[in-house]
Amino acid sequence: MSAYLVWGGGGHGKVVADLIRAAGHEVAGFIDADPDRFGAVVEPGGGRVTALQEPFIATLRATRRLPEGVDAVAVAVGDNRRRLELCDLLGDLIAPALVHPHATVSPTARIGGGTVVFAGAVVNSGAEVGRGVIVNTGAIVEHDCHIGDGAHLSPGVALGGGVSIGRRSWIGLGASVIHRVSVGHDVTVGAGAAVIRDVEDSSCVVGVPARPILRSGETAIERPKRIYLSPPHMSGLETQFVSEAFRSNWVAPLGPNVDQFEAEFCDAVGVSHAVALSSGTAALHLALRLIGVGPGDEVLVSTLTFAASVNPILYLGASPIFIDSEEVSWNLDPALLAEVLEERSRNGPMPRALVLVHLYGQTANLDPIQEICRRYGVALVEDAAEALGATYRGRPAGSFGQAGIYSFNGNKIITTSGGGMLVSDDEELVEHARMLATQARDPAPHYQHSEIGYNYRMSNVLAGIGRGQIRVLPERVEARRRNFERYYEALRSVPGIGFMPEAPWGHATRWLTCITVDPKEFGRDREDVLRCLEALDVEARPVWKPMHLQPVFAGYPSVGGAVAERLFTAGLCLPSGSNLAESDIARVIDAIVRLSRVRRYRTRRRMLPRRAPEPVAPEMTPLSAS
Repeated sequence: MSAYLVWGGGGHGKVVADLIRAAGHEVAGFIDADPDRFGAVVEPGGGRVTALQEPFIATLRATRRLPEGVDAVAVAVGDNRRRLELCDLLGDLIAPALVHPHATVSPTARIGGGTVVFAGAVVNSGAEVGRGVIVNTGAIVEHDCHIGDGAHLSPGVALGGGVSIGRRSWIGLGASVIHRVSVGHDVTVGAGAAVIRDVEDSSCVVGVPARPILRSGETAIERPKRIYLSPPHMSGLETQFVSEAFRSNWVAPLGPNVDQFEAEFCDAVGVSHAVALSSGTAALHLALRLIGVGPGDEVLVSTLTFAASVNPILYLGASPIFIDSEEVSWNLDPALLAEVLEERSRNGPMPRALVLVHLYGQTANLDPIQEICRRYGVALVEDAAEALGATYRGRPAGSFGQAGIYSFNGNKIITTSGGGMLVSDDEELVEHARMLATQARDPAPHYQHSEIGYNYRMSNVLAGIGRGQIRVLPERVEARRRNFERYYEALRSVPGIGFMPEAPWGHATRWLTCITVDPKEFGRDREDVLRCLEALDVEARPVWKPMHLQPVFAGYPSVGGAVAERLFTAGLCLPSGSNLAESDIARVIDAIVRLSRVRRYRTRRRMLPRRAPEPVAPEMTPLSAS
């Protein structure tokens, strides 16, 4: 039995560790740059393994010696280039070829050090597999193939006889390469592609038959346009307001467009007062300051959100308390909020405020949350940056708390390029925010300042864009809801694919269409889908990594967390722009459906009788040999 250090604490590190254990060997520890990963990597039975920081490599390089009881290092890094670099750095310290007991490898095949061959894979006669290669689950390498150093053959890949794969090339899920075809170095082959002719170095090919979408040193060839997650969508009305700003020379901060945008925004969200600002983060910073948050205070905040919901708490010297989500809307769980405040009412101190995030275009359950905040005297600030246009029991998101904040970043449902809005029915709060946003200048005939202020003003030009955008808000909401319906109708019957639910209390904008991927049912995890889409030039994004898992917020208290963690692990945001074409949506749907078909094909293939594994050549020093 041998003992291996596993270099990599991510998903690939976990499966390499499983491979090592399946062969009856020992995982001596993990090495990774990100210590947060180690909490998810445990020995069978629940015992945690040793976790070493990546600078440990300096010791290995200097001494060329491994810790006592460790035989070699298994490099388990998914990135091809980085994995090969580590193999080069480690030299003779890397593990020999690690072959799963349920893989089939010909005795005449040759496999280099640092390579892993997973369960169900087949490497046939005369094949040569280089160093640091991943031959993933169920991949088939036929006779006389040559696989270059650092390549990755994804699950379900099939290579015909005599195929050559270059260094660091990535062959996507379920792709196939016909016999005697040569794939160059640093090539990406999209999931499900069928390669029937040679592929140049540094190319990306997709489709059946595979066609190039990019060649080294050239502009795009037959390249479909990139599909972005949530691009800006101009109405055409913006031009008249921006032109007026230039015509009147009101291009500096403040001006008639700012005044009108604030008034029109108040009408849209049903509040009395608003101040246009440079960003949603600026709006939240001012809102928290004006409700009295300061050094030493604690502020409750949703954990499943973007860091901008939390950073202003730290700006003010206060500390966050992170609250988990509930399943119905993915937003903050009122029951957990009540538990925290009940406990604090007995033992103190009481948090000063709650930053309630309305996630991905859907409101939290406001009635119980408002009642809980009133009962315990906690100020409510709504972070509606992602939920402009959403409603709770017919009332707009952002209009319930002492203050509401919105973002007009370029990816939001309407945009001013960059900007935000602070709203409230408290006129004094809004006017004070307006003064602080203009460097806290006192109303005096000279420059006088009695408070510390900020340069948080919105320009008259950007407010003109906002005026053109706010007029089409209802149309933008409906367009995004149509996107969701299209995805839902096409994917709801795909095993393992779920959707962010629409809570019964409100009307969501579906700012982003969010799905969940159950790897047991779908056969692939969220990262596989993400990589497949990226290979097709489609921008998708994981659901927010919870704040209680972020290194920068380590040590701050959190309540619950399992729901947010599960949603982060499984959740994926699909392209959702209001200007998304039907062909764009079809491209995304087709990629996901193809992945599901690859999974079903592999399931059927596993039902066929399995022939007995052939012996492995001694020179390969496989893992299964003690």
